[in-house]
Amino acid sequence: MRYPLLITVVIYVAGLGAAGQFSKFAVSFVALSQEYGGQDAVLGLAVSLISLVGVVLGLIAGMVVNRIGTKRALVSALILGAAVSLWQASLPSLPILMLSRIIEGASHLLIVVAAPTLIAETTPDRLRPAALTLWSTFFGVAFAATATIAPFVLAQGGLPLLILSHGVWMAVAAVLCFVLLHGTKAPVTEPLKLGTLVERHIRAFATPGIATPALAWLCYTLTFVSVLTALPLLIEGEEPAWLAPLAPLVSIAVALSLGIAILSRVRALPVITAGFAACCGAVLLIAGFGFSAVTVLLLFAAMAFIQGAGFAVVPQLNPDSDSRALANGALAQMGNLGNLSGTPLLLALYQGAPLLGPVLLLLTAYGGGLILVRVLGKRAEARLR
Repeated sequence: MRYPLLITVVIYVAGLGAAGQFSKFAVSFVALSQEYGGQDAVLGLAVSLISLVGVVLGLIAGMVVNRIGTKRALVSALILGAAVSLWQASLPSLPILMLSRIIEGASHLLIVVAAPTLIAETTPDRLRPAALTLWSTFFGVAFAATATIAPFVLAQGGLPLLILSHGVWMAVAAVLCFVLLHGTKAPVTEPLKLGTLVERHIRAFATPGIATPALAWLCYTLTFVSVLTALPLLIEGEEPAWLAPLAPLVSIAVALSLGIAILSRVRALPVITAGFAACCGAVLLIAGFGFSAVTVLLLFAAMAFIQGAGFAVVPQLNPDSDSRALANGALAQMGNLGNLSGTPLLLALYQGAPLLGPVLLLLTAYGGGLILVRVLGKRAEARLR
C-alpha cells in the first residue's frame, strides 16, 4: 500500500480515540463524581466496565473482525464510539451511563483488535516493527494528553465539553479511516455460534502463535498499571510529584528510540525475552534497595521492550490476517485481565508484606513471562518453518 506512514498515523489517531474512552473519565473522575452525586464506587465500575467487556469478549472481537473485515470493523467501531460519546455528553442518568459504557466497551475492543491488524496488513516488512511499536504507545500518550488538556477543557465547559470533544475526535478519526484506508476482504469463517466460540477459544490458546503474545501481554499488564497506582504506597518517604507522570513517558521514550532501533535488526520474540529478563533484574534491584525513583524508572525503562515488541511479535508469529486478528483479540483479552487484576493483587500483597509482597508479584509475572515466551515462542517459530 502507498503512503504507509500516513496510514499508520491515521490508525494511530483512531487508537488515541480508543484510549480516550478510558482517559476521559479516569482523568476527570472528580468532576464525574460531582456530576453524579459522589457515588464513587459505582463510578469506579463505570470507568472499568470497558476492561470487563474486553476480558469477556476479547477473542470474539477478533472473530468479528475476521468476518466483517478490518477496515469495516475499525470505521464502524469509531462511528459507534463517537455516537456513544455524544450521548454521554448529555450526562444521562447513572444506569444509562453504565449501559453506555458497556456499548463503548464493544467499540473500544473492535478498535484495538482491528487497528494493529490493519497496521500489520498495510506496512511493509521493514517498517512493520516500528509502526507497531508506535501503536503500542497509544494508551500512554492518550492519557498524558488528556491529563494535560482536560483541566482547560473542564474549566471552559465542564464535563459535557470534555466528553463532546472526545466524540468529535472519534468522528474525525472515522472519516479519516473511511477515506484513506483501503478495504480488506473479509475471509469466510464459521458462524458465531456458542459451540464455535468455545471451540475457537480453546483452539486459540492452544495455538502457540496466538497464545505467546497474549500471555506475554498478561504478564506485562499485571504490573504496569498496578505499580503506577500503588506508587504512593511503594515509595518509602514522600513520592516525588514528577515520578508518576514521568515513569510511563520514560517507557514510551525507550520503546520509540532504543526499542525501534533493536527491532529493526532483531526479531520481536528475543526482544520480549530480553525485556522480561531486564525487568527481573530491575526487580532484584528493588528487592535490594527498595522502591525509589531510580529503581522505578529503571523498571519502566525495562518494560518498554515488552511494550514495543508485544505487538510487533503478532505478525511475525501469525503470517495470515485471520490468525493476526485472533491474536490481537486474545492479546486485548489478556491485557484487560491484567489491568483489572494487577492492582488488587499488588495491594493485597502489599498489605501482608510491604516490600516482599510486591516484589514476589513482579518476579512471578516477569519470570513467568520469560518462561512462557521461551517455551511457547519456540513452538510458534517451529510451526513457521
